[in-house]
Amino acid sequence: MKLSRYIQLSSLKSGLFWRTFLLMGVLTTLSMSAWVGLVSVLQREPQVQQISAQVISVVTITHAALTHSAPELRRELLFELVSNEGIRVFTLEDDDEVEPPPATALMPDIEALVKAKLGADTRFSRSVNGMPGFWVSFNIGEDRYWLMLERERIRGMTGIQWLGWASVVSVVSLLGAALISSLINRPLARLTAATRELAEGRRPDKLPEKGPAEIIQANRSFNQMVEDLQQVESDRAVILAGISHDLRTPLARMQLEVEMASLSNEAREGIQSDIGQMDAIIGQFLDFAKPTEASTFTTVDMTALLRETAHEAERLPDVRITSNVADITDGATVLGNPTDLKRVLNNLVENARRYGKTPGTDYTEIDIKCSVKGMHTFKRVTIEVQDHGVGVPEDQIQALLKPFTRLDSARGQANGAGLGLAIVDRVLLRHGAELQVRNREGGGLLFQITMKVMA
Repeated sequence: MKLSRYIQLSSLKSGLFWRTFLLMGVLTTLSMSAWVGLVSVLQREPQVQQISAQVISVVTITHAALTHSAPELRRELLFELVSNEGIRVFTLEDDDEVEPPPATALMPDIEALVKAKLGADTRFSRSVNGMPGFWVSFNIGEDRYWLMLERERIRGMTGIQWLGWASVVSVVSLLGAALISSLINRPLARLTAATRELAEGRRPDKLPEKGPAEIIQANRSFNQMVEDLQQVESDRAVILAGISHDLRTPLARMQLEVEMASLSNEAREGIQSDIGQMDAIIGQFLDFAKPTEASTFTTVDMTALLRETAHEAERLPDVRITSNVADITDGATVLGNPTDLKRVLNNLVENARRYGKTPGTDYTEIDIKCSVKGMHTFKRVTIEVQDHGVGVPEDQIQALLKPFTRLDSARGQANGAGLGLAIVDRVLLRHGAELQVRNREGGGLLFQITMKVMA
């Protein structure tokens, strides 16, 4: 019921965070993918031109240096090229073990540009005689040579590097999306927490009236609503207290006059019954209007409270009590107002006594059960109060908890204003308890209360 609505509200808040996070993550991923694709397309032609120009330049300079150098100085020249430029020149032999050039997306364009400058017979390889590198062939007269460049000099950005950068950018983007989503949802989290406190009968702290205009307006409206509700609650309590005083005074005079008047016993009992009903109705109004302040909460032993309730109910002549509370050895201590919780139990017993008569008898069988389950912070006490009457139609169960509602056709006519179960629901709501109402198997109505046990 009410507790489940709080859980749904928290789930909604959590779902909104993940929805915002996922939308921002998808948007970031799509944007990054488009950016990577655009950069790849735009850089392809310049990268091909740069690598081709570098290869052509190195081969041309090496060819010219070897052609114009004295034969006796060529060894020293080759050594200098290896030491300073990382360029090696080898004689091309027919039996060389040659592997095809690297199968990259840029290689076909590079080959075409280089062959257009150096000749169509220019060969390329990624390994010659087991030696890896970037190999390019050239001729000096009838002699054929291999020129080997270090791969790092002509290598563009590899797929692994692209993947690495993309992963880094993705992680940073997702962290940013999570941070932004958290900042966006923080006002909603504050509003949810404040709403929960208000529903549980506590006055929440004022929400900060700062940030975007929409947040300021929402928080300001909520703060004003809290003030108005507090004022309405206070005014209602004052009005009902005044009504109680104004009505009970003449009722007391009427009671006195009835006692002193010369009436028949039947007339006197009828008038006294009417006066008692009016007094009981006034009491119900006051109980319903009375706020349950969290400041009045203290530790309450529910097993002791249940034993006391069962003992008092056993004194009623038309009630038969069955209870397992005496078997509960593990104390069920909760945080609450003992007077209000006792009123809840008394109202449930009285509701069963009035409306849950066992068919074929003139008395009411009431079962009171208590159990403690869970461990540590998840420990809960479950209280069940059930009768053996005729129950109510399934589609009318929720209406039982509404103020001024009595399902006379299903539960019989009785005195009162129809506030007994509404008071139960109201008090339990402000205690953070969960109330479930359902028909009992075998006939009758079952009220189940679940409360958090103090550690």
